[in-house]
Amino acid sequence: MGFTMGLNLLLLMAMVATNILSLYHLSSTIQTPKSPAPQPVPDHLIHQLHTIRATINHLTRHHPSPPATAKAAKPTIPSDLLLYSQLSPIASSCHNHPELLHKYMTYTPFSLCPLDSDLAESLTLRGCHPLPRRRCFTKTPPKPTSSLPQNPFPSSLPDANVLWTKYSCKSFSCLNRQNLNLGFDPPHEVVNFMTYKSELDLPIPQLFQIAKAANSVLRLGVDIGGGTGSFAARMKLYNVTIVTTTMNLGIPNNEAVALRGLVPIHAPLQQRLPVFDGVVDLVRCGHAVNRWIPVTALEFLLFDADRVLRGGGYLWLDHFFSKGADLDKVFGPLIGKLGYRKVKWATASKNDSGGLKNGEVYLSALLQKPVSN
Repeated sequence: MGFTMGLNLLLLMAMVATNILSLYHLSSTIQTPKSPAPQPVPDHLIHQLHTIRATINHLTRHHPSPPATAKAAKPTIPSDLLLYSQLSPIASSCHNHPELLHKYMTYTPFSLCPLDSDLAESLTLRGCHPLPRRRCFTKTPPKPTSSLPQNPFPSSLPDANVLWTKYSCKSFSCLNRQNLNLGFDPPHEVVNFMTYKSELDLPIPQLFQIAKAANSVLRLGVDIGGGTGSFAARMKLYNVTIVTTTMNLGIPNNEAVALRGLVPIHAPLQQRLPVFDGVVDLVRCGHAVNRWIPVTALEFLLFDADRVLRGGGYLWLDHFFSKGADLDKVFGPLIGKLGYRKVKWATASKNDSGGLKNGEVYLSALLQKPVSN
């Protein structure tokens, strides 16, 4: 590396010297009408020019420039990616990850799709969304159950309706053994959102009482980062339709939401909600919405929630956590930009190991969007 740089510097100096000598020779030959006859070039200048040019030729001959074929060849773009790009624009962030995108779009059309939902999710989390469409058949479980539960809190979720090959666990019972709080055991989830243990909690019956007192109704909502859909399941028993945005991240969250008779939306937190403006009564942000989201991204998320909420609708920040100082200086003012009425605003220390180490606090807030004039 050092030798190559030294050689390039020597070549550069030689070329500069050649140009200076040539310029000197040229200036000495320019004559005005009254100038005397041109003088011959001194022998020592000619000798120096010959010496420099010979040196350049010698160095170039022994260290030639690499041939054009040595340059890295551009990767071949999958044919279906080219075809789809003529029908619909590809998200700009997709072009930042060409290897992943090309791998995702490399398949055999009109046959089974590759088992690459983890690749699709990886692209989505990197901002490549919506993903390009593909012309292939999604593989489904070979022997699914003939009937699915109508109750969103069944005794168990059917293993036969999930393709387990892409997951480390091969059953819902395996997931429950690993961590019962992941949300894959409906009987364990049935008490969630119904009890009052601290000021941070907002039981669903109390939520309906608040809405009724304000002459507001709850019919439609979005649960952002809703995991396996337990909030939507509980609200379904109150005849309220909640769609749940959730990512799998190595566990079958989307499959679990669907098996409970609910609607999962496979969308990351940074994606614009696929809901029209001003049409829902409630937006809930669960544990997935917290201080780890960049502040600007969180600001866009909150204003997107405002976009889909109708006037008089509610934004519920459920156990949002951050450092105590950041809540006062950063997140509190950020939330305040919405100009919503504070129906509930409760804070408490986050007493797990991470919370104690980082001085974190919880915030639970129920905010009502003002009716537009």
